[in-house]
Amino acid sequence: MRFITQRRRFSDLSDQEVIALAISSEEDDAQIYRTYAARLRAEFPATAAVFDGMALEEDGHRAQLIALHRERWGETIPLIRREHVAGYYARRPVWLIENLGLERIRAEAEGMERDAERFYKMAASRTSDASTRDLLGRLAQAEAGHQHTASELEKAHLTGEEKESEDQSAHRQFVLTYVQPGLAGLMDGSVSTLAPIFATAFATQDTHTTFLVGLAASVGAGISMGFTEAASDDGALSGRGSPVKRGFAAGIMTALGGLGHAMPYLIPHFWTATITAFLIVFFELWAIVWIQNRYMDTPFLRAAFQVVLGGALVFAAGVLIGGG
Repeated sequence: MRFITQRRRFSDLSDQEVIALAISSEEDDAQIYRTYAARLRAEFPATAAVFDGMALEEDGHRAQLIALHRERWGETIPLIRREHVAGYYARRPVWLIENLGLERIRAEAEGMERDAERFYKMAASRTSDASTRDLLGRLAQAEAGHQHTASELEKAHLTGEEKESEDQSAHRQFVLTYVQPGLAGLMDGSVSTLAPIFATAFATQDTHTTFLVGLAASVGAGISMGFTEAASDDGALSGRGSPVKRGFAAGIMTALGGLGHAMPYLIPHFWTATITAFLIVFFELWAIVWIQNRYMDTPFLRAAFQVVLGGALVFAAGVLIGGG
């Protein structure tokens, strides 16, 4: 609560402070766009050029605001930033956005300009001071101009072919970094844990013991798979992306794949738990088939034959070993 009470309300700001706030906001946004451009330049040069242009636009508006401040109030600009003002639109940290893909970065940039325009319009409609209303109205128009400029820059730098090429590259990177290791983990967790879980189930007829075995097998396989994936390739030559991201994707999906058919054994009744686990295995295998078909371009029938046949053989091995 103390932090909240220390923030100024926008309605309490003077015209000079509003201009100072706008100056600092334009500076922050320009830096965000330059960070996006640097992040994308190697793989998506056309989109990086768009963000370079948007950063220059923000610099131009900041220069105009500084000139206005100098004319009305002099050289000393009050130190006020968006985090000092209650209710002022916030910017998400760059590190939360820059690793989420090309389309997410584009959408965030569009949202930045739209949020700023909406806020200034709302603020202008709430003030009773004519000069402040005029000032905020001009700021809103400037933000709307930013959106138009962004559109024009995208048309100039990002042709249809370039955008399609960049989108394909982004999709390929997503598949290599997340889908491929995640799919390998899901297959490993779903299939490799079938035998020990169902062997334990039919050998002991004890749901609690079966659950503990399944939990241990799933978590252990997840840790092993995650470290193996992360250590197998640093991504520098293969272009498969961060080993940490791939390791997490593989490890988490491996553990989830095994836990899917281990969790039903929390049910104390053996046959109820076993039938539930069997149904979950069925949906797990078909999920693997769908992912292979959707992201890996594997023909549906071939994927279904490989996954279902392999899963059925491992399941049968577990039942036979446990029943024997």
